[in-house]
Amino acid sequence: MLRHLPKPDNKNLLVGLENSDDAAVWLRPEGKALVATADFFTPIVDDPVLWGHISAANAASDVYAMGGKPLFALNLVAWPKDELPLELLSKVLLGGQHAADAGEWVVAGGHTVDGPEPMYGMSVIGEVDPKDLLTNGGGQPGQALVLTKPIGTGLLATAVKRSQVDAVATGGSLEETYTKAIHEMTRLNDAAAAAANRANATAATDVTGFGLLGHLHEMTSASGLSAIIDTASVPLLPKVRELVEDGFVAGGTERNLSFLEPHLEGGSQLERIILCDAQTSGGLLFSCDSGAALDAVAELRESDHDAAIIGTLDTGSIGKIRLTH
Repeated sequence: MLRHLPKPDNKNLLVGLENSDDAAVWLRPEGKALVATADFFTPIVDDPVLWGHISAANAASDVYAMGGKPLFALNLVAWPKDELPLELLSKVLLGGQHAADAGEWVVAGGHTVDGPEPMYGMSVIGEVDPKDLLTNGGGQPGQALVLTKPIGTGLLATAVKRSQVDAVATGGSLEETYTKAIHEMTRLNDAAAAAANRANATAATDVTGFGLLGHLHEMTSASGLSAIIDTASVPLLPKVRELVEDGFVAGGTERNLSFLEPHLEGGSQLERIILCDAQTSGGLLFSCDSGAALDAVAELRESDHDAAIIGTLDTGSIGKIRLTH
């Protein structure tokens, strides 16, 4: 996720780093700009190929959120070589290559270290035209908010970790949610970024670890605005409410909600938990004029995206989010 920051002293560095989730944008002499970002995490599914695919898609998400296109990447790996065979790592890297092939970027190498637990991701370099660069600080009052993927991957990942292996198999209790979540987490945000660009979006972010409301709070704060969210309009993975009721809430989600409580108005506790759910390889959240938002949602739904207009940006207390139903 790219924060809207003051321009640094270095004339080539358009946007600098504020924390480890951010990306840097470097202006090139020919007028284009390079985007640099990195992300990695421990396994969230048992299948090593799927884990690699999801991790790589997640790592590239920042580039798409800025309106850019990935060019090349380096694998980032920590691996407990005395506990897990390297053949298993090769499957993880194969999954990362699947994402790179889908996004047409080159995996140019990488670095592996011995670690106590497996971790995988990528450092991704992309390219963006500065006039198309999106940050989370460009929102305008009255604009519609478009979300391009359903919410609930954090709840699903927690349920998978706490359930028997056969829960995700055919006929298992998590099968429907798991199948849909895998489809969404391995889906790149390239089509979503293209739709945002055609809609003349002025602000965008990807929805990842801070949850939908966490990233929206950052967008509203950076834009000097507040937001109104229609909770009934937010697309969700199947049976997400049941996962909350069954107690599959991650610690990261609880921390998100604890931080955001002073900035929230309305909404039930169940809705707040779901909208604060820490996402992995989530969709884009962008703001644009309402007519363009309708067109963008229609376009994305034609390509099997569960996209929706979920609310509006408004004036008022900066960073405040009002939940309505």
